[in-house]
Amino acid sequence: MNEGPVTRGKRFFKLAGMTAQVAGSYAKTRIKSLFQSEEDAERERNAAHELNGGRIARTLGELKGAVMKVGQMASIASDLLPKELAEALRSLQRQAPPVDFAVIARQIESELGAPPEVLFKRFEVEPFAAASIGQVHRATTDDGREVVVKVQYPGVDGAVDSDLAQLKFALKAGGFVKRATGLVDVKQQSLDEVFAEIRARLVEELDYCNEADNVRRFREIHGGDAHVIIPEVVGERSSQRVLTLTFEPGDRIDELDARGYSQEVRDRIGDNLFRALAAQLFEHRLLHADPNPGNLAFRPNGDIVLYDFGCVKQVAPEIAAAYATTIRCGLAEDYAGVDVGLRGLGVRNPDGPPVEHTFYKQWRDILALPFLTGDPFDYAAATMHDDVIRMIPAAIKRMASFQPPREIIFIDRAIVGHYGNLRRVRARGRVLDMVQPYLDIALANAPG
Repeated sequence: MNEGPVTRGKRFFKLAGMTAQVAGSYAKTRIKSLFQSEEDAERERNAAHELNGGRIARTLGELKGAVMKVGQMASIASDLLPKELAEALRSLQRQAPPVDFAVIARQIESELGAPPEVLFKRFEVEPFAAASIGQVHRATTDDGREVVVKVQYPGVDGAVDSDLAQLKFALKAGGFVKRATGLVDVKQQSLDEVFAEIRARLVEELDYCNEADNVRRFREIHGGDAHVIIPEVVGERSSQRVLTLTFEPGDRIDELDARGYSQEVRDRIGDNLFRALAAQLFEHRLLHADPNPGNLAFRPNGDIVLYDFGCVKQVAPEIAAAYATTIRCGLAEDYAGVDVGLRGLGVRNPDGPPVEHTFYKQWRDILALPFLTGDPFDYAAATMHDDVIRMIPAAIKRMASFQPPREIIFIDRAIVGHYGNLRRVRARGRVLDMVQPYLDIALANAPG
């Protein structure tokens, strides 16, 4: 265990030092490239990006807090980053090392007015889980309820703005933004909007009162679905930086083989997870936007348990409708309609050149595959992620036609993340039959 998060002053100097190293390495590589062949220059650039990606990932892991959380987000949507940085950031998806229990106990007493041994009948010193902005402990209340207590690390909420500013500067100074977009400059306004969206979700995630409200809202929207299990808030043991929830047991995604889950149960899990995601996005427009496998558990009857409601995206009706339009037009091979849908989502740059329909068809034939197969779609055998990577060079050539879509960053994060989860579950399902009713709902609720 470590003593706790780095203080704000030390955080600044660590991030500033990282940025200086990354920028210096990038500048050196650019100067050397002037005197090298294109092949040698590309080899040097790859090596520099790998070195700098490692520097960034190590620093974010040491600091925990907002920057580590952004690194985890980025590692899930790794197709948006150069592979050298994405691979380095994947290490941040592993469970973070816990902090010393004395730090946790002091935070609980500061927030709730008494130490954990007074507030709870039993409180486990060893953490149940540790993450970027806090850690979780099992406990028992005086009335006998089994609960989990989520405790935020001291000081992380006060460092969000400086952390994000330094991280954004490091990515630009290291050439990662250009690298991710095929050496095409991203508009400063677009980059600022993306980071503003990330900041908004982080600020919400650091407010455990907000998360408690989210839990209550999700219990309400899934109240009619017996197959989606949501914990209950224990309000008298919760505050802005401490959140106590009822403990809802389940088997983790990497335990399904050992627990002997049959293919039938795996398929039921897949259906329940897919419907929950579709209902959140298209019907309730309130999306659980952290698809980390650690936020899911399963039961032998196919039920799913959802954890961690800090990162939640409220989806505007017009965005849900534009998403539904894009899907439906893609399935019908109406590529003019796809273009309209992408404009509604903010993906298409309104000032950019037109996109040929053959390019949209290439993407459609990859992304629509789960909807097009006559048989249940087998996620375990899916290769969509590999096919998307092969499309990146063609996408880079058309980058001027597109822009970073602020409103759907967390929607795409949820969809891409759950695609990975369904692959790990090895589920099969008739995707088109499940999604059609939700597309109808989203379009029926479109403004105007």
